[in-house]
Amino acid sequence: MALKGKKIISSIFLRVFSYYIALLLLFAVVLGLTFMNLYSNSNIDHRGADLERVGTNAANAMRSYILDDNFDDALEYLGMFNEIESGELWMVSNPDSYRPMNQVLETVKLSTVNSQAEFSELLQSAFKGQKKISTFFSDIHGATTLSAGIPIFGKGNEVCGALIIIETMTDIDEIKSTGMKMIFTSIIIGLVVTIVISTLFASQITRPVMKMKEVTTALQNGDYTAKTKYERNDEIGEMAKSIDMLSDRLYQNQQEANNLEQMRQDFFANVSHELRTPIAVVRAYTESMVDGVVTDPAKITQYNNRILAECKSMERLVGDLLTLSKMQNPDFKIDAEPVNLVHIFDEIVRSALAISSEKGIQISMHRESNVYMIMGDYDRLRQMFIVILDNAIKFSSPGSTIHLNLTSVKRKVVCSIRDEGIGISEEELPNIFDKFYKSKLRQNAKGTGLGLPIAKQIALKHGGTIDVKSKVGEGTEFIFTFDEIYEEDL
Repeated sequence: MALKGKKIISSIFLRVFSYYIALLLLFAVVLGLTFMNLYSNSNIDHRGADLERVGTNAANAMRSYILDDNFDDALEYLGMFNEIESGELWMVSNPDSYRPMNQVLETVKLSTVNSQAEFSELLQSAFKGQKKISTFFSDIHGATTLSAGIPIFGKGNEVCGALIIIETMTDIDEIKSTGMKMIFTSIIIGLVVTIVISTLFASQITRPVMKMKEVTTALQNGDYTAKTKYERNDEIGEMAKSIDMLSDRLYQNQQEANNLEQMRQDFFANVSHELRTPIAVVRAYTESMVDGVVTDPAKITQYNNRILAECKSMERLVGDLLTLSKMQNPDFKIDAEPVNLVHIFDEIVRSALAISSEKGIQISMHRESNVYMIMGDYDRLRQMFIVILDNAIKFSSPGSTIHLNLTSVKRKVVCSIRDEGIGISEEELPNIFDKFYKSKLRQNAKGTGLGLPIAKQIALKHGGTIDVKSKVGEGTEFIFTFDEIYEEDL
C-alpha cells in the first residue's frame, strides 16, 4: 500500500512539474488560454450554482402555490421574478404527469422548448425529477447561455412541471480579456518560483487524494465511519466534504435499514403472536366438532360461541391494524371541519354510562363553556376519546370517579380524562403508545395493544399533542391539546 501510494505521489508530482514547466517556458500563450478556460469554467460553475439555487428557490415557491391552488400569487411571483432576477424563467407543464401543472402557469409552450435539443434535454431531465445545468449556444436567444432545468413537484410529490432558467453570457469575453492579462502577468512572476510552486502544488494534491482514496476504499468495504476530515476552501476540500457527507449518509442509511428491518421483524412477530392463539383455539374447537368428539348440542353451542368470539377478536385486530396503518401514512389527510368538542364529550359519556354504571363508576365532566371549537374529523376524534375513556373505566375500581375536563388556554383547547384507577408504573409509561404493547394486567387480556397507538396518531393528524401523567395506585390522566378556532377564523 505504501509503495503504491509513493508511485501515485511520484507520478502526480512528475506530471504536474513537467507539465507546468513545459507550458510556462515553451507554450506561454497556450498555457494562458488553458488557464483562462479553467478560470471561465470555474466562473461558469459558480454562476451555475447560483443559477441552480435561484431556480430551486423559484421551483419551491411554485410548489407551495400549486399545492394551495394559489395561481394568482404564483403569477404575481413570476412577474416579480422577471423584474428582480437577470435570468429568463420558463415554466412548462409535464404532460405525462397524473396531475400536471395548471396551464395558466406556463410561460412557454412545450414545442418551443423542444425546438432545440439542449433545451429539450434539460426539460426531460427535470420531468424525471433531476436537476441539470448546461452551457450551450441558444438559437432562440442568439447567444451562449447558461441554463438550468429544475423539476417542480406538485401534489402527491410527483413532477407536475419543470422550470428552465436561462442566463445569457455576453460578459464572458470581458471576463476572458481581464483574466488573460492577469494570467500573463502571473506567468512572468511564476517563472522565478516554478520549482517551489510545482512542489507545493503537487503535494497539496497528492496528500488529500491519497486520504480520499483510503476513505473510499473503506466505504467500499462497508466501513461507513471513515472520514477524510479535510477542511479546505477549494475544489479538493469540496470533494473531501462530499466524501464525508457520503460517509454520513451511508451510515444513516445503514442504521435506518437496520431499524426498518427490526421493525418489520417485530411487526410480523407481534401479528403472528396475536393471531396464533385465536387461530389455534378456532382450529381445536372446529376439529373437535368435525371429528365427532363433541356431540352434545349444548357443548356444540358453547364451542360455536367461542369460535365466534375468537373470530371477532381477529376481526378487531385486523381492523385496528388497518386503521393504524392509515393513520401512520404521511399522505393520509383527515376530513377536517369545525367540531365542537363538547358534543363529542357528551356523546362518549352517554355511550360509556352503561358500562360505568355496571361497575359503579361515576363520570364527572367539567367545562367552563358550551363551545370549544377545533378543526377536525368528528368520528376520528370520537374514536380517540372513546379509547381513552374505555381504558379509564377498564382500569378503575368500583365506586371511583372518572373526571373529564375541557378548558381553553391561550387559543388552545385542553382536554383531559383522569381516572382514579390502578395507574401506570414509571417503567411502563414510555411504552404505552408502542404497537402491540400490553401490560400483564388481567384487564388487558382481551386487548389488541393498538388502541393507544391509534389514539396518538389521531391526535397527531389533528395537529394536537397527547401527554400522560400517572402514578401507581392513584390513577392516570391523558391530556390532549388542540388549536382552538373562533367564529372570526371560519
